[in-house]
Amino acid sequence: MGLFNKEKRIKYLAFNDIWFMIAGIVLLSFVTDFLFSSGSFTRLPFIEATINWSVSLMFATVNWLIMRTILIALRKRYPGLKDNKKRIPLFFLSIVVTVMTVDYMGNMTLGYIFGSSYNHPLRSKLIVPIILISTMTMAIYEAIYYYIHLKQSIRQEEQAKRAIVQAQLDTLRNQAQPHFFFNTLNTLRDIIDQNTREEAKEFVNRLSEVYRFILESGNANLIALREELKFAQAYIHIQKERFGDNLTVHWNVLEKDKDRLIIPMSLQLLLENAVKHNVISKAKPLLVSVGIENDQLVVSNKIQPKTTQLPTTKLGLKNIERRYALISDKQVVITSDNAHFRVKLPLLTPADQKHSYASTHH
Repeated sequence: MGLFNKEKRIKYLAFNDIWFMIAGIVLLSFVTDFLFSSGSFTRLPFIEATINWSVSLMFATVNWLIMRTILIALRKRYPGLKDNKKRIPLFFLSIVVTVMTVDYMGNMTLGYIFGSSYNHPLRSKLIVPIILISTMTMAIYEAIYYYIHLKQSIRQEEQAKRAIVQAQLDTLRNQAQPHFFFNTLNTLRDIIDQNTREEAKEFVNRLSEVYRFILESGNANLIALREELKFAQAYIHIQKERFGDNLTVHWNVLEKDKDRLIIPMSLQLLLENAVKHNVISKAKPLLVSVGIENDQLVVSNKIQPKTTQLPTTKLGLKNIERRYALISDKQVVITSDNAHFRVKLPLLTPADQKHSYASTHH
């Protein structure tokens, strides 16, 4: 019945009930003694009162252990919260039967030992309060069981939600990396066409450094802004191999903001889009501004559309928006007019993260 096995007690009762059981039996014995003997210790000599109370203690112990054993048996048969409608009525019925049976058998046994003087004239009337008290004490078991299993159910549901969020983030992050690879191959093709072999080799060397950063960032869903800035600056350094002074980025980020969190590769993707979709030439140099406004990283550039566009996967901005939506309630803001294209990325803190995301790794 799991009386001496802690693991079984926790498995079927949801908590280690040893001290609860001891305290409950003692309390129930005093209540029973009060009902049947009007409080032995208040009106009888100590020895006689102790004997009377011992009888109540015996009844309370036997009742409790039998009811507890039945409870564990019912938990084995009907373990889920959805089985409450079956388990609880059966348990109440078993309490009634147990109290009446123990009372009858105990009364017969003690009557045989002590004679007819043991039989109390009001005993049959007092059996109902004993049933009610027993039901109330056993109801504590059910309440604790329900509470703990409800917490476990909520915890499992939250874990399932986090697993779904993490899977979605992994998918989106894994989309971003091929997107970068796709565009850098196009850039490499242009360098091979327009520059010397040595310049192409230098580009590949720098590109390998950038990919090392991607690998080192691992499975992070959020990184410090300072790390993303290093990555973005390395990317711009590569692009300047191709465009020279025709491509300029103004970095206006204070040191105090660099510990805020940001989606990995988000800044780099915005810079990549600016390079990819705008004319960059001596006649039309491209200036991109990167700064902080109202806890947002703002990336803006003048719109200089190309006459012929390179092939696009159209994943960049949507990818960033969806990853932010999964992690935080703060939204990416995208604005465009006839002159400038601007994107605002929220800078996050741990407190900004959604509860369903909170346990996923950075």
